[in-house]
Amino acid sequence: MFDFLDSDWFNITLEIVFVILISYDIKKYFETKKKEYITNIVLTIGFAIWTLYPYYKSYFGWNETQKLEMISSCALKEVPLGNEQDNNKTLCTCIDEKIFKEYIYEEYKTIDKNGTEYKEFLKDAKEDCLDDSWF
Repeated sequence: MFDFLDSDWFNITLEIVFVILISYDIKKYFETKKKEYITNIVLTIGFAIWTLYPYYKSYFGWNETQKLEMISSCALKEVPLGNEQDNNKTLCTCIDEKIFKEYIYEEYKTIDKNGTEYKEFLKDAKEDCLDDSWF
């Protein structure tokens, strides 16, 4: 139901809302010189960091060599749409991107790959990657 929370467009929209709120408070502060607008600015910046940090930790949690190592080890046992190599590569890339967003490198290395939580994550990721709808 809340799949939109993982989308990049949600993050971009959230960033735009925070920029609008901060710029409005800055404008009002320069017009009125009331200290309550500074409090609003500080609280908005703090809330933006608190809200957006979990989204960005995954983007900065992997360096390029770790990503290449992860991508090169991607081998799916099942090819869902027949034996076409292109479909397998596309699915593999999509799942890799979902892993990069969900886990940081240290978490991914320590996670139990045979655990039910990880298997369920992979199942959901495959379903999302194979889903052609935009919703």
